[in-house]
Amino acid sequence: MRGLPKEYWYLWLGTLINRLGGFVILFLAIYLNEVRGFSTERAGLVVALAGGGTLAAAPVGGLLADRFGRRPVMLSSTIGGALAMIDLGFARAPLHVLLAAPLVGFLGDLYRPASAAAIADLVPPADRTRAFGYLYWAVNLGFSGAAVIAGALARKSFSLLFIGDAATTLVFGAIVLLRVGETNPVRATGARKLDLSSPLRDRDFMALVVVQLLVAVVFFQFMVALALDMRAHGISTERYGSLNAINGVLIVLVQPFLLPLIERASPSRVLALASVLVGAGFGMNALVGAAPGYAVGIAVWTLGEIGFSSVLPTLIANLSPADARGAYQGVAQTIWGAAIFVAPLFGAAVLEHAGARVLWGSCFALGLVAAALHLWAGRVRRQRVETEPAAGLGAS
Repeated sequence: MRGLPKEYWYLWLGTLINRLGGFVILFLAIYLNEVRGFSTERAGLVVALAGGGTLAAAPVGGLLADRFGRRPVMLSSTIGGALAMIDLGFARAPLHVLLAAPLVGFLGDLYRPASAAAIADLVPPADRTRAFGYLYWAVNLGFSGAAVIAGALARKSFSLLFIGDAATTLVFGAIVLLRVGETNPVRATGARKLDLSSPLRDRDFMALVVVQLLVAVVFFQFMVALALDMRAHGISTERYGSLNAINGVLIVLVQPFLLPLIERASPSRVLALASVLVGAGFGMNALVGAAPGYAVGIAVWTLGEIGFSSVLPTLIANLSPADARGAYQGVAQTIWGAAIFVAPLFGAAVLEHAGARVLWGSCFALGLVAAALHLWAGRVRRQRVETEPAAGLGAS
């Protein structure tokens, strides 16, 4: 961990605390279904609307980070996201819930491109895989704790989930306010235009993010489809939280030891293998119906997650020029917002109309397709980034 800047570690700490309170996303579908009486498809729609907010937040947050700076965007997002979370938690009318959900996604995730751009600003190219890897390690250290705590809190009161989530988001904002300065190396002036054309014209970059979208649609099935499938097989909310904790605990235990191997491997091969593992991990659910089987599936797709979580942000940072890092990060993170929007709708609809086996088989097929496409796109990208990762555009 030596050699990484002090401000990076404050962002790391803030991310850890924020994720430790990331209760709501895990139990939102169950809360809507069991407490608010929403149907499976209606619950999927609400989660999808939150994903739609995240989808809009990614490009807007990235452009604002280039225009006004990383720090103001992170502060606005943490304050606004906390207020939106409280609003959703106390929403009772179905229309209120439907309107509150996209605000949670938009305001709560507006900070993400700014945070990623700040890390690219602070950390030299040679150390970025390590930096992004440890940041994702913090995300999952917090996630593993959040999954267990949320399961216990949900048994007492679902309102506690919303309050706790908002409180930890505010703590993250306080850390940014007190300890993180502006990092933008080419601080935008009032004359700078908000422009997405640079990343959208970059074919290598767009090929990377479009293929990863397929993997993301499979990966985010844990939000709705996996939760409802487990409940259909008699898994309690507390056991569901414990099973999800496997994901975070495994990343915490394994990722630091795999990072040296990932750094030495071809990024395209890492992404291809990760795609296969994510597809296989969810595909295995077609053959199981009890907690041990679900646990094995979670372990398999977690190994895939470890692979893409370290390589993908590094490739994005190396492909992006310094004066457009926010825009590149925003477009890249749009795929996660798109997946959060599409995955609940796709998963809930297939689960309800075709059954679990069709859904999980489709996930396996999508993983294989994404793996093949990553290998194909990597051949085109290799000359630009993979053979000289430290000399990518992000270093110029």
